Amino acid sequence: MADRDFLFWPIAELLEAYRTREVSPVEVVEDALSRIAGLDDQLHSFLSVTTEIALEQAAAAERLYRHGEATLPLLGVPISVKDLFDVQGAVTTLGSRLYGHEPAVADSEPVAKLRAAGAVFVGKTNTAEFGQSATTDNLLGPACGNPWDPTRTAGGSSGGAAASVGAGFAAAALGSDGGGSIRIPAAMCGLFGLKPTFAELAEDESFKAMSPFACAGPITRVVDDARRMLAVQLERDLTARAPRERRRLAWNPAPLGHPVDPGVRQVTAAAVARLAEMGHQIDEVDLPIDGWPEAFGPPVLDDEWRYRSHLLERPGDLTSYARKAIERGEQVTKADLAVARAMREKIRRRVGELFTRYDFILTPTMACLPFTLGQRPTEIDGVKVDSLWGPFPFAAPFNVSGSPAASVPVGLAEDLPVGLQVVAPYNAEGDLIDFCQELEAALPSTVGVMKSRWGHVGLNR
Repeated sequence: MADRDFLFWPIAELLEAYRTREVSPVEVVEDALSRIAGLDDQLHSFLSVTTEIALEQAAAAERLYRHGEATLPLLGVPISVKDLFDVQGAVTTLGSRLYGHEPAVADSEPVAKLRAAGAVFVGKTNTAEFGQSATTDNLLGPACGNPWDPTRTAGGSSGGAAASVGAGFAAAALGSDGGGSIRIPAAMCGLFGLKPTFAELAEDESFKAMSPFACAGPITRVVDDARRMLAVQLERDLTARAPRERRRLAWNPAPLGHPVDPGVRQVTAAAVARLAEMGHQIDEVDLPIDGWPEAFGPPVLDDEWRYRSHLLERPGDLTSYARKAIERGEQVTKADLAVARAMREKIRRRVGELFTRYDFILTPTMACLPFTLGQRPTEIDGVKVDSLWGPFPFAAPFNVSGSPAASVPVGLAEDLPVGLQVVAPYNAEGDLIDFCQELEAALPSTVGVMKSRWGHVGLNR
């Protein structure tokens, strides 16, 4: 075969190659492990590599293919797991010096579902400490770089998950999203990432953070790969349906008037214009998400104090952002939480009402392009922004609303990827994936660019 970069293939094609014996799961997993060993010192996308677990799973998958018993939906597919989730037999650091001393005795629920579907776990990916940052840096080692430019951030907190897929170290990744932590790195790395409806797939009970908002979800190279992963996670059929000719789309190029980088604005506007050419109705509308920081902040900080206040006994082993979040959590009162709950319900009602008139909401995923590691922008398009939320203001409002939301790669600005956020009504993951796949098909793919940088051609340079 001319193209041996199996880890850049869509999962459907990889599974077919397994079934026809063109390649074996062991060969592909060994390739993934070799790539990680040879190239991840450029990205730091993994905190640990689960070599023995992966090879054992791959060998088991190969036996099933050999005996004609390959019925599992992800059998032999190499997947990376964000290091906020437990994988039985592997350590879980939570991105912190203070954890990861003993192997997990059981899988987290999302991991258990992937294992039952035949997935192969190649390693635990880099994450912000306790998932508390939209960039992926901690005290365990260097910050996670971006496959498009390793001197720039991959986003966070699932930055390692996204980088591992972008560089072809895994076919797909399991991430989590409490305030954009799947969609932000997906956008920054030119990938597809989806946060399901909150009530459908809340964060696993084995680790508590952002508990009113956090969901597990996939980060993949193409939309159909996420369809396959999410069908396993949600335990329901997400088979593609025939495209609808006309969708009603609520578009806002700069929600709440937040400044947006000109390149991001241009690329996302062009994608929306392409949707109009396809026959969809586009209305530019104001989004009813004002008040989201008041709904989001208190419960997030309360979780940090509730579950991690004991860690303040070792402040030198905490990142400054994790320590500050825990300390600020002590200040949160019952009254603050009551106000936050009321605002959350108000935003959920407002967004729900908007969906009585529109099928999807569209926004840029990010306000800026991927920036240099350790240098969050304090100004965007000539306007000062705060360093905490300034680059990432458009994702968290839809954690507050609980809506399923995805980031679709829609092009490049300054040779860096740009994502378009697509938000759907509750429990409409099937419609959301169908629509994102239609958009994906209408736009040029950048998979070839990444393959040339990180595939076997890149390895042989």
